[in-house]
Amino acid sequence: MPPLIVALIFGIGLFCIWWSCWPPDPTPARAAARRRTWRDHLADDLIQAGYASIGPNALLTTSALTALIVFILFWGVVSVTSIAVAFAAIAAFAPVALVRSRARRRRAQLRDLWPDAVDNITSGVRAGLALPESLAQLAIRGPVPLRPAFARFAEDYRVSGRFNDSLDNLKANLADPVGDRLVEALRMAREVGGSDLGRLLRTLSSFLRDDAHARAELETRQSWTVNAARLAVAAPWIVLAMMCTRPEAVQSYASATGTMVLAGGAGCTLIAYRLMLRIARLPEEDRVLG
Repeated sequence: MPPLIVALIFGIGLFCIWWSCWPPDPTPARAAARRRTWRDHLADDLIQAGYASIGPNALLTTSALTALIVFILFWGVVSVTSIAVAFAAIAAFAPVALVRSRARRRRAQLRDLWPDAVDNITSGVRAGLALPESLAQLAIRGPVPLRPAFARFAEDYRVSGRFNDSLDNLKANLADPVGDRLVEALRMAREVGGSDLGRLLRTLSSFLRDDAHARAELETRQSWTVNAARLAVAAPWIVLAMMCTRPEAVQSYASATGTMVLAGGAGCTLIAYRLMLRIARLPEEDRVLG
């Protein structure tokens, strides 16, 4: 055997020994350890709002275009840069606020439907169905808003036959903290086995009902306060928008002093709004397993 080939084989062997000393981290562990960013939360909000086909980049681009259009409109009406910039900043946040508001409403709706979905899974397990079949039948008998996600799960499982991979896809399609808990509980029950799956599902269903009932009462009590605070934050800008119908009434904001007044008002509005959200916010479940 030529010396070159012997040296090559020897070098490959040394490289394999060195490589075996540095085992790569499992991909799920890296994913779980990775800290979720605001883009991840925004992507979850898009899925929960029903805009799964729209990514965070498209939403941010829409916000930028909306801000540009509003800036041009207000500049054309009042010819005051500070006012145009102020309303452009408000318009830039509008698409994101719309998506988050729709996502909150849908989360509240699903919060009331998850116990029924868990009960359907429990009934399927007690009837002797396999766990994948119990999940797949939710595409037909489950709550209507959840059926598309479980229909995709059934299709994934029929095509691949890999239960864990299908559960991962289900979590991504749901993008819901309650869905994460259910999926991980079913994954653990599938891997560990045992006869306690029915008891686990009944306990989870009871917990979800109690949580939804308590949260609904709290949201009802705080809704008036939150809406009043939002109106108080929006009122000055509504008045300013009405003043823009008379350009001569807003020319004072074209000066440096007027710009400082608008900047101070915007800062106070932002601080008050964030403080209001911080005080009135109910604890939201994070997708720690997502």
